[in-house]
Amino acid sequence: MKQRLWLIFAGVATLFWGVWGALIEIPEKAGFPATLGYTVWALTMLPCALVALRIAHWKLDYDKRSILLGSSVGFLGAGGQLILFEALRSGPAYMVFPIVSLYPVVTVLLSLWLLKERAGKRAWTGIALSVPAMVLLSWQPPSLSSHSASLWLPLALLVFGCWGLQAYVMKFSNSTMRAESIFFYMAATAIVLIPVAAAMTDFAKPIEWGFRGPYLAALIQVLNSIGALCLVYALRYGKAIIVAPMTALAPVLTIALSLILYGVIPNAILVAGMTAAAIAIYLMAE
Repeated sequence: MKQRLWLIFAGVATLFWGVWGALIEIPEKAGFPATLGYTVWALTMLPCALVALRIAHWKLDYDKRSILLGSSVGFLGAGGQLILFEALRSGPAYMVFPIVSLYPVVTVLLSLWLLKERAGKRAWTGIALSVPAMVLLSWQPPSLSSHSASLWLPLALLVFGCWGLQAYVMKFSNSTMRAESIFFYMAATAIVLIPVAAAMTDFAKPIEWGFRGPYLAALIQVLNSIGALCLVYALRYGKAIIVAPMTALAPVLTIALSLILYGVIPNAILVAGMTAAAIAIYLMAE
């Protein structure tokens, strides 16, 4: 059972992120901007961090190495999210998301090179299949709006690097510190970056402050936070070269739920991506 813990946690993370992805547009469409959504998400990390510390009997790793590693994981993840907001302001989503979605490639390469992780042929087939699946799942129709050609690409590549490196550092950190401590520092760094998110918010535009704004966002964002905690545990028990690509395929569930909730009919590209992702998940869960 212990050997399969990674699969349970990875599955829960993928499930929660998939549901989160399908619902997160509700407060945004109601007039609650994504940058303030980040603030709400950071706050929802706190109760999850307290639960994690309770599981660890309130034992926190606070030596210099642990603080550095834990904070690095947090800043890479939360900082990447804020950079993504800026990339989407200056670039087309249909180009930004496919680039960012490939971040597990960085994790896999670093884990192979530095952690010497290995996988069987079946798992490698799934990992290889997950790469085109992530690109297909993140594809969006081209927009006619104009964008800055010089800024969005380096920003997208920066997010790609940050998130890929984050998963690697998270796995590396798990070898010397408690998973609960890693998540605590993730929550702390997310809180530290709240002023940056606030500075990126256009308060001149109308903002929904009622239930469909911050309150609904909190109910949805807590799914993201729980998913992040499960990812830490998944990387504690499993191989990063498998966990990272698997959890990155959460959009499969997002698309399926969107079909039910919003009547969205996936096009041929998304159907191909969902099919490839489903096969990849099955193969990686060996």
